[in-house]
Formats: sequence, structure tokens, C-alpha cells
Amino acid sequence: MSSTPHVVLPWVVRRTRLPLLSKRCVDCPSESATTGKGRFRVNANGKLLDVWLLVRCVRCDRTSKLTVHERTPVSSFAPDTLHGYHRNDPALVAATLLDPALTRRGHVTLDWTGACRLDTTTVPCDTWPIQVEVTFADPVPVRPERLIAYGLGLSRSEVLRRVTCGVALNRTTRTGFTFTLLARE
Repeated sequence: MSSTPHVVLPWVVRRTRLPLLSKRCVDCPSESATTGKGRFRVNANGKLLDVWLLVRCVRCDRTSKLTVHERTPVSSFAPDTLHGYHRNDPALVAATLLDPALTRRGHVTLDWTGACRLDTTTVPCDTWPIQVEVTFADPVPVRPERLIAYGLGLSRSEVLRRVTCGVALNRTTRTGFTFTLLARE
């Protein structure tokens, strides 16, 4: 039996929705907020703009704001970005929400539970070892060990025994990687 993989399977990780935000609500004991449909609020003060991303509590529906830009000169915005803020462009909402500077500045963390899916192909049972290439359609943070266990229907301990990988299995990644699945011993 050859040690080089005979079969290369593609897996794709896709974002199904925007992640929830872990943000304490001031009206109720909820710790989760969502961007809902994704709206910006733009306020002009002379030649300066303030831009906020509106988020709402998942329990009581109270709206609050996350600061995107504060007292920023209008001339520093690219025209298409400014237009995107005014028309609540969904791609701009996603890019803004996924920006680490926004979550750091707003003191929030992103909750990715249920916000992504894994598109897999069936693993053939007759050829071993099998190589799998995992690509990310969106930068969703996942732990390779958990992703592989979910995709193959294996326990995490069995993944550690049967999988060789080019990345650390217990560290979060947002980029593609390749792993090799070995036959059962």
C-alpha cells in the first residue's frame, strides 16, 4: 500500500449568516446581540462624519450602536465606501463586523456558533490514505480538530490518531489547510 494519498477530496467552509455579538444589553440580562439586517447610521457634523453599526439585542430588541468611525473628515472616505454606508451595503456590513479593530474598540466578541456550514464530499472506504483540502469561502474561525471530527463523524481523539495535518489541530484558523486521513489501525 502506498503512503501517498490516492484520493483528494475538497471541503469548503461557508458562512451562513453573520455571527452574533457577545455584548451586554443595558435593558435586559441578555449577553447576545445581532446586526439584524445590517444597518449603518451616518451622522454629519460639518465636514466630519460619525458612522455606527446598529446592533440589536436578541432578547428585548433594543438597538445600540458600535462606533465604526468617529469625527472623521468626509474627504478621508472613498466615495464607494461612503455610498455603501448610506445604502447599508450587506458586503460592507459583513466586512465591518469582521474587522478585528471594531470588535476590539467596541469591547465585543463574535459568537460563530451556527453561523457556518461545511460542504463535504463522501469519503470512499476502499482507498487509504485520503487527502482532504479544506478551503474557506469566508474567513470563519474554526479549530481544525473540531471541523475534521464534524466532517468525518469521528471523535476528536480518533481524529488525533488518524489525521496528519500541516497546521496545529487545536489552534483556531481562518485559512485553508490540507490533512491526510489514515486507515483504521
